Amino acid sequence: MANFNTHLNGAFIVSGTLGLTVYKAGFIDDAGFLMCVALGTIGGLLPDLDSDNSTPIKIGFNVASFVFAFALVMHWRSEFSLLALIALWLAGYGFMRYVVFYIFTNMTVHRGVIHSVPYMAILGLGLTCLSYFGLEYSLTTSWFYGLFLFGGAMVHLALDELYSVNLSGMRMKRSSGTAMKFYKHKDRWWYLLLYVILALLVYFAPPLEPFWQQLRDPAPWAKLKLGLWPEMIKNMLY
Repeated sequence: MANFNTHLNGAFIVSGTLGLTVYKAGFIDDAGFLMCVALGTIGGLLPDLDSDNSTPIKIGFNVASFVFAFALVMHWRSEFSLLALIALWLAGYGFMRYVVFYIFTNMTVHRGVIHSVPYMAILGLGLTCLSYFGLEYSLTTSWFYGLFLFGGAMVHLALDELYSVNLSGMRMKRSSGTAMKFYKHKDRWWYLLLYVILALLVYFAPPLEPFWQQLRDPAPWAKLKLGLWPEMIKNMLY
């Protein structure tokens, strides 16, 4: 399978290219462009959350531990003494970094249900719902955020599948088919749960039709076409 740097660079390149495209077409603003690229890059690392020794899971749990400890201290800062707050900070960090991390890594198997298309679709659609209903972003921005997160994850899964092909011998490795999967009979009950959750998210998701109509509008793409080439090349072409 592809390594961490390959996933990171691949997701960044694809997200950056697509982000610039929708930005130049006028669908998103400056902040939206940066967020889409960031989410796409993060999405490119998400499928490896089920790997106990992967860089994303270590970084993710370190960040989550700091955030959790900080949230505890901020919540109790007015009621506890300094020493109590320090103890709470250390206890909160230790709980997330070691207890929760230990439980998570023992409950997950690499390339299990997390490393699948429906799981990543849930994360992408969940982000769209959170952005629209919770953070009250615009419909267009919310859909783009979810799609970029999901798209980055698809880049990850596609790279893993590509790396499962031995190009020198033109044969498939044993890992072929274990990356971009929609179902695995051994984990059928987990997949049933995933598809139930996904169906609920689809039902409660923000309306897709206005977003789709906006993408089908020829005006933004005409604007993109005008800005596709540098001025000197446009003069040569036209």
